[in-house]
Amino acid sequence: MAIKIFIDQGHNPSGFFNSGAEANGLSESEINFQVGIYLQNLLNSDPRFEARVSRPEPNTVLGTNNTTSLAQRVAMANDWPADYFISIHCNVNPNPAINGTEVYIYQYYTQSQWLAEHLMEGINQVAGTVNNGIRENPSLYVLRNTNMPSNLIELGYLSNLSDADKLRNDQYGFAYGIFLGFMRYFGFA
Repeated sequence: MAIKIFIDQGHNPSGFFNSGAEANGLSESEINFQVGIYLQNLLNSDPRFEARVSRPEPNTVLGTNNTTSLAQRVAMANDWPADYFISIHCNVNPNPAINGTEVYIYQYYTQSQWLAEHLMEGINQVAGTVNNGIRENPSLYVLRNTNMPSNLIELGYLSNLSDADKLRNDQYGFAYGIFLGFMRYFGFA
């Protein structure tokens, strides 16, 4: 039986509520969308996986406000039910020197942390971002309300020129890094 992975491309499209961060001419929701589609295609090309995304089309809008948008994403994963949940995001910081990748989990010393370490290693290796660590954050809605091991990945900082360049030009690399993390987590690579 295939391992079911739900990929939440964080935020709604530009121009809608909850559209995410923007900096250096980049829109977080567009990057999240494309990385998620690449990742879904990579996972679905391997018969050991079955992947679904929260936003199958670039113009897919979830919910009617921030709360219902998050609730709909979680419900899609829980109702399937997925075996694993990842939410893809990009970060911003007022300090343009801040850069790198973070992976958020609900609790340390869980399968989520073990998976997060593999995902981080894959992203750093393929996309070339800095490892900013695995961070516990039980207040994040999608981590708190999913019924399976869940990670929220902040791929990089739109506000940092080096990260922005990677996010603009190597979205496939980020997806492949995450894919590689899953492969290693399951002992397939």
